[in-house]
Amino acid sequence: MDLLRFATAGSVDDGKSTLIGRLLYDSKSIFEDQLESIELASKTRGAETTDLALLTDGLRAEREQGITIDVAYRYFATPRRKFIIADTPGHQQYTRNMVTGASTADLAIILVDARKGLTEQSRRHATIASLLRVPHIVLAVNKMDLVDWSQDRFNEIYDEFTEFSSKLDIPDLTAIPISALLGDNIVDRSTNMDWYGGTSLLHHLEHVHIASDRNLQDVRFPVQFVVRPQTAEHPDYRGFAGQVASGILKVGDDVMALPSGLSTKVAAIDGPNGPVTEAYPPMSVTVRLEDEIDISRGDIICRKGNHPEPTQDVEAMVCWMDSEALTVGRKLGILHTTRMARTVVKDIPYELNVNSLHRDADIHQLGLNSIGRVKLRVTSPLLVDDYAENRITGSFILIDEASNRTVGAGVIRH
Repeated sequence: MDLLRFATAGSVDDGKSTLIGRLLYDSKSIFEDQLESIELASKTRGAETTDLALLTDGLRAEREQGITIDVAYRYFATPRRKFIIADTPGHQQYTRNMVTGASTADLAIILVDARKGLTEQSRRHATIASLLRVPHIVLAVNKMDLVDWSQDRFNEIYDEFTEFSSKLDIPDLTAIPISALLGDNIVDRSTNMDWYGGTSLLHHLEHVHIASDRNLQDVRFPVQFVVRPQTAEHPDYRGFAGQVASGILKVGDDVMALPSGLSTKVAAIDGPNGPVTEAYPPMSVTVRLEDEIDISRGDIICRKGNHPEPTQDVEAMVCWMDSEALTVGRKLGILHTTRMARTVVKDIPYELNVNSLHRDADIHQLGLNSIGRVKLRVTSPLLVDDYAENRITGSFILIDEASNRTVGAGVIRH
């Protein structure tokens, strides 16, 4: 079975946590003691019914306020597919957490309250999902029971969202009317919306095609660790461990190591359960080479005729995550794949207005949760690709060197 990572997004109280709780509950993916725990917690809070949102809202502050603050990850599986869910916050002040949850997602569920329609956060999260190039988007119009299962209301929200998303890069959009509280169109088709001819949400998650979303053409293998056991059993073993970012590596392939530019062949590939003949994303493997060449953490193994270009000048869309604004001239640490370097902000050409998608060129700093174009100068060359071609080698994080906090995340656009 393959693995689908998906994230929920949307405004406050649109029902993201309840939706995930319903998915887990109706697919029988929770244990009896978990159910008893949330039933007790629901009674303590005075709720008339079991609050399934408590399955993901695990922090005490979340349960007291009835909101999601941190990204909650949950795992479940059906006979057809395995899933990792990232339940992201809806509050604007926690937008950075939404970026974290969606950065590795294959699919994003944008929830919209049928009564409220599209909100600023709905547009913000759709914009972020587009910038992060999440290949599949589901527009889940929730709380349909509170608008009398109205087809006209569903179509109105769908038309409004498609008009907005036409300005974004969303290759695959599916709209589903649901009621997370009652379970309509979550696991089983709803009998209250006969006008809807599509599938349930779980059926869509099980069948959405993700195999072609990965870049299998451009071989990129960032080296994370050099394996040298130096034991009596393996006295001469030397391998390079990491996760395949893109492409397919096979035993016998001609490869090149960057930044040195030295060429060699793949002698063997060792997986978690022993030798394999090929490796592809997102496999974590150890690659052994025929020749003894200098490779260390942060280097990239790729093909000689297809390799990323080393550059010290990086231009990217950055989501700023720190209360102290990002300004021109600020010095930061930058982590790109497994390579760490230092960088300075050369220019901030514009800030992106997530509601109108207008580029505000009059602002030359980025505040908390702002998104904008940033030009950086890096102390040592980075081996980058455009984010549209490779989500791993086309992204990075910015680190405050004094506190070691992650203060920004960027996607590289040539």
